[in-house]
Amino acid sequence: MDDHRAQVREFLTSRRARITPEQAGLPAYGGGNRRVQGLRREELALLAGVSIDYYIRMERGNLSGASDSVLDNLGRALQLDDAERAHLFDLARTSTPTPARQSRTKPALGVTDPIQQILDAITDAPAWVRNARHDLLAANSLARALYAPLLADPRRPANSARFIYLDPASQEFFVDWDRAADDIAAMLRSEAGRRPYDKQLIELIGELSTRSAEFRIRWAAHNVRFHRTGHKRLHHPVVGRLELDFEAMEFPAHPGLTLLVYTAAPDTPTSDGLKVLATWAATENRTHDAAGRSTD
Repeated sequence: MDDHRAQVREFLTSRRARITPEQAGLPAYGGGNRRVQGLRREELALLAGVSIDYYIRMERGNLSGASDSVLDNLGRALQLDDAERAHLFDLARTSTPTPARQSRTKPALGVTDPIQQILDAITDAPAWVRNARHDLLAANSLARALYAPLLADPRRPANSARFIYLDPASQEFFVDWDRAADDIAAMLRSEAGRRPYDKQLIELIGELSTRSAEFRIRWAAHNVRFHRTGHKRLHHPVVGRLELDFEAMEFPAHPGLTLLVYTAAPDTPTSDGLKVLATWAATENRTHDAAGRSTD
């Protein structure tokens, strides 16, 4: 995974490059002869209210000591959205290269029995729990049926990022594969800003970077994104096309774990498809239970 200074440098330069003087409300001196894409460093320093020397230090990867007010001003000058602003603050908090500067809260290591009981109590909608590395840690019966293509890989825990980038079946499963690939790379980039010393995250990013050119392209873009609510279009191998809305909810008592619940509007082909999927899941469970019983 990128070293911390490189993360800071490339994030700031990529955000600066996308803003024109006109977008920033500045006169475009030099006209078509400008040699830089986007704003010049001195222009951004002016907008952020810092000296050019101080901004150059930050863009070289050194955010240590930057105050919240400086980061706020820099975020406004760069026209960052909420996810990008959070990423900037995360990069500043982890700017000292030592594990002691990691997030104050440690991520949960697994799923507790009460969380699994919550999942099992949700019977009419696929519901599952993942960590920030996108390991699928627990699911109800309907979610296991929905994500059967992902779970077909025997490696555990199943991981959505590996599925999207390394399994050709994902391109049929996700109708909007490009968007899914963009989203998960951006979410992993956000997590890298929060936890740059997470060994398992480093290994995952390294594996994806080595094995997937599609991932390398998206990782290099330094995009970050929240993924809290939205719409998914899936093509399930058993029930076909599904149009699902989702909500993502975090557990305050279990940092790093996210509950996702997928729903469909009533009296739609997707709601009918979920009912068929539930019946198929029940049949599969009975088959597995029967196969697992001893015949001695």
